[in-house]
Amino acid sequence: MSEMMRSVWRYRHFILSSVKNELKSRFARSKLGAAWMVLQPLAQVAIYSVVLSRVMEAKLPGATSKYAYSIYLLAGMLAWSLFVEVVQRSLTLFVDSGNLMKKIFFPRVCLPFITVGTALVGNLFLFVATVFIFAIVGHPPTISLLWLPLLFAINVTFSLGLGLLLGVLNVFVRDIGQVMAVVLQLWFWMTPVVYMANILGDTFRHIIVFNPMYYIVSSYQDVLLYGQAPHLVPLGWMLAGSFVLLALSLLVFRRAAPEMVDVL
Repeated sequence: MSEMMRSVWRYRHFILSSVKNELKSRFARSKLGAAWMVLQPLAQVAIYSVVLSRVMEAKLPGATSKYAYSIYLLAGMLAWSLFVEVVQRSLTLFVDSGNLMKKIFFPRVCLPFITVGTALVGNLFLFVATVFIFAIVGHPPTISLLWLPLLFAINVTFSLGLGLLLGVLNVFVRDIGQVMAVVLQLWFWMTPVVYMANILGDTFRHIIVFNPMYYIVSSYQDVLLYGQAPHLVPLGWMLAGSFVLLALSLLVFRRAAPEMVDVL
C-alpha cells in the first residue's frame, strides 16, 4: 500500500493535469461551462425548497430564520453531492478507462485520485456558492466552518473507499453498476438530506443510525446551519471505519489490477 501511495505522489503532476483536462473536456461545448457544477445541485435544492419548505420548516429544532430549511438542504446537498459523485464516477471508472489502461503505462491507482480531484473541484465551487447564498439570506459564515476540512476529509475517504471497491468489482460483474444506481437512490432517501431525523418514528430512527452518511450529512448541517461543532465521537468512528474501508479497497485493487486489464 505504501508503494501505491508513493506512485500517486510521483505521478501527482499527471493526476493534476488529468483533472484539469477532464474538467475542460466535460464543459468544452457548454456555454455556461463549470457553472453547471453549481447550478444542477442548486436547482435540486430550489425544487425541494419550493415543494417541502412549508411542511418541513416547522420541524427544524432551534432554527429561527425563514430560510432555515433551504440552508439545511444546501448543507445536506453539499455533503451528499460529493459522496454520490465520487461513488458514481468510480463505479465505471476502470470500465471507461479500459483503452487508456491498455495503451499507456502509468500507475492504475492514479485513476481514482483523478476522479476524487475532479469531484473536489466541483464541490469547492458549490461550497463557495453555498456560503455566498448564506450571506445573502442573512446567515453569514461562523468560525464553525473550520470543522469543514475534517468533514471533507472523512467524506472523501469514505466515498473513495466505497467507490474504488465497487469500481473494481464492477469490472468483473457489470450488474453492480446497475444495482448501485438503485441503491444510491434508496440511500439518498434513507439519509436526512431533505427531511429531519427527528420526524422519523422509533423504528426508522433505529435503522438510520447504521447509515454512515447520516453522520456526515448531519455534521455538515450542524456546522453550516447551527454554527456548532459536530459530534466528534461518531465522526471518529466514521474516520476510522473509512480508513479501514479505503485500505481494504486498495488491497483488493492491487490484487485485481493485473486481471482487470485482461478482462477489459
